[in-house]
Amino acid sequence: MRAEAQAYVDTVKDSLALLRRFLDWDRALRRLDELNARVEDQALWNDPKAAQEVMRERRRLDEAITATRAIESELSDNVELVEMAEAEGDAEMEGQAVEALAELAKRAEQDKVKALLSGEADANDSYIEINAGAGGTESQDWAEMLQRMYTRWAERHGMKVELVDYHAGEQAGIKSATLLVKGEGAYGYAKVESGVHRLVRISPYDSSARRHTSFSSVWVYPVIDDSIDIEINDSELRIDTYRASGAGGQHINTTDSAVRITHLPTGIVVACQNQRSQHKNKAEAYNQLRARLYEHELRKREEEANTINATKTDIGWGHQIRSYVLQPYQLVKDLRTGVTSTSPGDVLDGDLDAFMAAALSQRVTGEAVEVEDVD
Repeated sequence: MRAEAQAYVDTVKDSLALLRRFLDWDRALRRLDELNARVEDQALWNDPKAAQEVMRERRRLDEAITATRAIESELSDNVELVEMAEAEGDAEMEGQAVEALAELAKRAEQDKVKALLSGEADANDSYIEINAGAGGTESQDWAEMLQRMYTRWAERHGMKVELVDYHAGEQAGIKSATLLVKGEGAYGYAKVESGVHRLVRISPYDSSARRHTSFSSVWVYPVIDDSIDIEINDSELRIDTYRASGAGGQHINTTDSAVRITHLPTGIVVACQNQRSQHKNKAEAYNQLRARLYEHELRKREEEANTINATKTDIGWGHQIRSYVLQPYQLVKDLRTGVTSTSPGDVLDGDLDAFMAAALSQRVTGEAVEVEDVD
């Protein structure tokens, strides 16, 4: 088999191996059989809510297993076709088979990402909360770069972005901002960005042109729909109102329309000031709180499950998940995933797809990544 065809075959096999590992193939087949048996039990339908959850899980598993089997079947057929064409010396048939393998490799990559985003809330809309770390103007500028990066990434993928909360920096950048990203799979794609992001660059705010290291935190949590129950006790909340910041107008800066809610047991704080009325801001803040509590519980479960198997890579630079090095000629290297960008202009948002794809695959495979500390 010629090198081009073999490269496509290897790509498909790698995607299939990752899919099987992610699904835990044998367990997934057993679980699907269990769910099919439950669906046939008439007693299940006496509880519509339970039936809905079972059907949702069954559909996710069935789609992932069916897609994997279809790829395996097509791969086998096309490999046989290539080998037959080579044996018969039929260049035209071989070319068609190689084209089919190329299309299959592309589809396998898409199905792999889709399978990786098969969690309970992965298809939901998402909140992205960005906070500047210590470092003053430099970190605030970095936080604004991240805000712009995620906004452009979402818009390129046909998603809508709303600015829920915003606090500008004194000289440049932002102190914090919360984005609401609306689109299919918004949370599934963005969830790998949660953590502390580090930028190393020659600071444009330093007259001595010294290299600075800036930190900003990014927290991603899903918009919770009616299919997920989150109980909130009002006695555990502290609700504060204050005047919204912004460009001003007849209403925005003259009344206490902005709302901040603190969940006392967990210390989670959410705020909203983009709506014109306090009532609407309060409703949006409640939605954020439900999403944060859901994400908090998921993270707690993951930490408990991974405590025994924690590695140096999992812990890293104080839980930093992304570290960019901005060098001359607009070269950006992501030390966490190893992806390098040489795109001109606003390079960070230009290669976010590559960064996310690498992080998604890395999250599933659990392979250790050797990182280079540039400080």
